[in-house]
Amino acid sequence: MARVTVRRGTAADWPFVERLGERTLDASRVRGATDAALRLGYARLLDVVRAQRHVLLVAEHGGASAGFLILLDDLPDEVSLQPQAFIAYMAVDPSLRGRGAAPALLTAAEDEARRLGLPYISLMVTQGNEPASRLYERAGYATERRQLCKRL
Repeated sequence: MARVTVRRGTAADWPFVERLGERTLDASRVRGATDAALRLGYARLLDVVRAQRHVLLVAEHGGASAGFLILLDDLPDEVSLQPQAFIAYMAVDPSLRGRGAAPALLTAAEDEARRLGLPYISLMVTQGNEPASRLYERAGYATERRQLCKRL
């Protein structure tokens, strides 16, 4: 069985990030965003990421790109102003899920945050994304605050 490896991404990986990110977009069930709005929001996120310091990590399985994680390393927590690493986006190719890419990416991001001397790492996960929530809980992540939304 092929082993998952994680490497730093390069400029050549951005087309993969763009395509896989678009294929794996998951919207809030409360807001009911259209596919077009989700794609536009994702494109804007990538523009924001590229405009600041970040680390792109790419998981490979059997020599092929299987997933990615984008880590922001200069985005303090908005409430406590504590320094942190922030996982802006993580995606794994649906056909390669369950083979260890997501945990490997998460571990690599944590290692990178430690290397940078950041005391915390945080992320957001869409309510209802149970596989991702279980992954984060198993890795020791705890809910710090919740964002609530109401349709008007």
